[in-house]
Amino acid sequence: MIHKDILEDYPRDMMGYANTPINPKWPKKAKIAVQFVLNYEEGAESSVLHGDVASEVFLSEMSNPAAFKARHKSMESLYEYGSRVGVWRILDLFKSFNIPLTIFAVAMAVARNPKLAEYLARKNYDICSHGYRWLNYQNISKNIEEEHLYKSIEILEKMIGKRPLGWYTGRDSVNTRDIVMNEGGFLYDSDAYNDDLPYFVENEKAKKEHLVIPYTLDVNDMQFSSPQGFTNGDQFFNYLKDSFDALYLEGATAPKMMSVGMHCRILGKAGRIMAMRKFLEYVTTFDDVWFCTREDLAKHWIENFGKGSH
Repeated sequence: MIHKDILEDYPRDMMGYANTPINPKWPKKAKIAVQFVLNYEEGAESSVLHGDVASEVFLSEMSNPAAFKARHKSMESLYEYGSRVGVWRILDLFKSFNIPLTIFAVAMAVARNPKLAEYLARKNYDICSHGYRWLNYQNISKNIEEEHLYKSIEILEKMIGKRPLGWYTGRDSVNTRDIVMNEGGFLYDSDAYNDDLPYFVENEKAKKEHLVIPYTLDVNDMQFSSPQGFTNGDQFFNYLKDSFDALYLEGATAPKMMSVGMHCRILGKAGRIMAMRKFLEYVTTFDDVWFCTREDLAKHWIENFGKGSH
């Protein structure tokens, strides 16, 4: 017999939808919902310029870079490519295909690029807060993390003209979801990677359900910066295509969603952008695909599966 202490009071859900996933009822009976995310982080990374003790070491062209206790001019320059060039290359590509994007916007980064903020506001992009700083919050106090959350809302609302309705820390802590739920103004968070469909969790303090729209780290250009990841655009394209094809086949009986993650300083390089162009050319040949934003997903899920929908 299984010991009770294995099953009782365990804070993780290891079963999810199991082998009977919910039918998501995508618009127009789509077999798959495809959702693209562009992370905008440049200008909010670790740097002594930002009051940090050392330079950034994560997600760049450098392999195992040192953490300098001074300005790391090369690392800064790699990040600057994303804000100066990469972001515009990616935005232009998706504009040419008329496919919507969700921006995972780090508030400090957006504040340092007013031209981008004005463009995102004018074009009414879907904005999901990616926090105030592009930092690892695992060992940051709950009070500071909460303060950063409110700062991010304030800055993004000021720079883009509307408050973010989604949240994604990325490098979150054990406190993150509680802080997000207690703020009360978010439709969803994406600090999870554990499903191909959205799901609700209970917000006991507010006595209401909270939506989680899982994100992805595998169908993500960050794998170009991993030693075991992609080394060229063909590998990225094939992984995107295989992921789409598998989910599309399943969609005949059990439709799912496909999230795709991008970074301005990574996919925004000329040698990588063609992989995404080829993928967009491929997926736009299908009629039964729903291209959506994360806000679209959230509103659809709440309308169709929230407690008030029955």
